[in-house]
Amino acid sequence: MSGISSKSKVLEIIFWRIRIPRTLLSILVGAGLATSGCVFQAILRNPLAEPYTLGVSGGAALGVSIGSILGLGALGLSMVAFLGALISVSLIYFIATKKLFSVNTLILTGVILSFVFSALVMLVFAVCKTEKIHTTLLWLMGDLSFADFKIIRIVGIFIGLGIAILMLFAREIDILLLGEEKAVHLGINSARMVKLLFVISSLIAGACVASGGIIGFVGLIIPHFVRNFTGPRHFVLIPASAISGSIFLCLADTVSRRIIYPLELPVGVITGILGGIILFFFILKSKEWIVF
Repeated sequence: MSGISSKSKVLEIIFWRIRIPRTLLSILVGAGLATSGCVFQAILRNPLAEPYTLGVSGGAALGVSIGSILGLGALGLSMVAFLGALISVSLIYFIATKKLFSVNTLILTGVILSFVFSALVMLVFAVCKTEKIHTTLLWLMGDLSFADFKIIRIVGIFIGLGIAILMLFAREIDILLLGEEKAVHLGINSARMVKLLFVISSLIAGACVASGGIIGFVGLIIPHFVRNFTGPRHFVLIPASAISGSIFLCLADTVSRRIIYPLELPVGVITGILGGIILFFFILKSKEWIVF
């Protein structure tokens, strides 16, 4: 009887302290990545815009690499990752606004910083002890195993509030897609609006990367997939992308835990494989890949 009670207690602990936090985190991160990718693609008018290509993920990766050398715990690594993402966003914003602000400058700056951050991460690996590299590598490939309610509360505030604010600007995002001249005619300062939406989306992406590592394809493929069913109106597209991103990442995380059980693959590996296959199939089936 005591054996059954003990086993039940263990299962209860696993459910409430591991499974539930991990599921909640995958929902939040999936929603955040898909939403930020959706807005990035709209305001930058670039179908390949997502947190990774814009340097946000690179800044977070550098933060985690340095944090692992310092021996920080899960919460500490999340905080330095978010700090790295913030620094990356600040640098992109500063460099882009030093020149005549343009979407192309913003994208190019993000790509350049991604290369620089990747080089710095490799430099950190070169001087890091072997046992610390493994944990960092897992995080860089996407890892939701650090999930706990403390991290979820912090991340939930950033992502939830960020998505809510973006919803308020759904009409402005639609107008930006009509072109700068039309936006000015309708009373919108397009440069200022792009900057604001870029910062908000970057903060959401930074929170996602800080808590779940670098998880590719969610911010890229989900908005494209959803847009073909909802149309281009962002008042519908943003929440639809958030819900679809949550479902996709939950499924990918389940597959990552079950496919070679009892071993566990990084969720970023699964999203990369599934996302690549879906995107390739989607391109073959669609007459037009992107319709803004």
